[in-house]
This record gives sequence, structure tokens and C-alpha cells, in this order.
Amino acid sequence: MMDRNVDISHAAGQRWLKHYYFLRAAFSIVWVALAFVVGQHEPGIAAALLVVYPAWDALSNYLDMSRSGGAVQNRVQAINVVVSLAVTVAVIVALRGSMAGVLQVFGVWAILSGLLQLGTAVRRWKEFGAQWAMILSGAQSALAGGFFIAQAQAQVPEAIVKIAGYAAVGAIYFLISAVWLTVSEMRRKVA
Repeated sequence: MMDRNVDISHAAGQRWLKHYYFLRAAFSIVWVALAFVVGQHEPGIAAALLVVYPAWDALSNYLDMSRSGGAVQNRVQAINVVVSLAVTVAVIVALRGSMAGVLQVFGVWAILSGLLQLGTAVRRWKEFGAQWAMILSGAQSALAGGFFIAQAQAQVPEAIVKIAGYAAVGAIYFLISAVWLTVSEMRRKVA
């Protein structure tokens, strides 16, 4: 009986994770489209998008953490929620200055959130497998953060375009992870 409960709990967790990854991918695709189509031409919309992105990350990490055992079992995600909320405020403050400052804030955030995502993916690998794309995404995010900080020193950084490219790659990783979990689930059902 205990094994059956563990199997049901594991299946529910994997189902949630798959839906979560699809949701993250969908949001990022819409955000990227808005950034490229409208944000790069309308500074007010670009500013709103730049604030929404880390706020969404905080909310989505909070939802995932809550559905995956809470803050005690997911301390790395709890830290990620706090970091993303702090970055949301920092972006609002940086927007009053320059786009170079915004890009630097996103750079620091990409490094921190990438490392935290990497930690979450490694922990999840043991239970769900299929986390290689999230591990790559976390590592790439940390590297991209360093590039953002370096690019902020350029003459006129186009923050919204650079961040949209970063978000597009993130969307691809979330989509790959969701599809990978879906295929893994189908394979188990067939076997």
C-alpha cells in the first residue's frame, strides 16, 4: 500500500512539474513576443515588461514551491522567490536611472537565479529525472548574467532586446523540459 501511495504522489508531482514547465514556457513566449513587437518601440511598455519579468519569476517559483512541499522542502526556491522580489524592486529603482543600470540588475539576477535554478534541478533529478535542460538553463543563466553586466558598459545597451533574447532561450529550456517529462510519462505508461 505504501508503494502505491508513493507512486501516486510521484505521478502527481511529475504532472505538476510538467504543467509548470509548460506554463513557464508559455509566459516567456508571450513576454518575448511583447518585448520584440511592442517593448522595443514603446519605452513605457518596455519598462512595464522589465518589472513584470522578475515579478512573474517570484510568483511562479512561489507556486511551484507551494505545490512541491513548501518552503522547508524547497529552500533554494524560497530563496529564489525572495531574490526575484528584491530584483523586481531593484528594476523599478534602476528604471529611474538608466538602461545600463537595469541591465546590470538583470545580470546580477540572472547569475543568482541561474545558480538557484541549477540547485533546484539537481535536487529534482533524483526524484523525476529529465532535469538536464533545467540544469543547462541554470548554468546558462548564470553565464548570461555575466554577459549582461559586461554589456551594460556599452554605449547604449538595448536592455529589452537583450533580456528578451535571454527569456526566449529560457522559454525553450522550459518547453524542452515539459516535453521530456511528457515523453517519459508516456513511455512509463506503455511499459
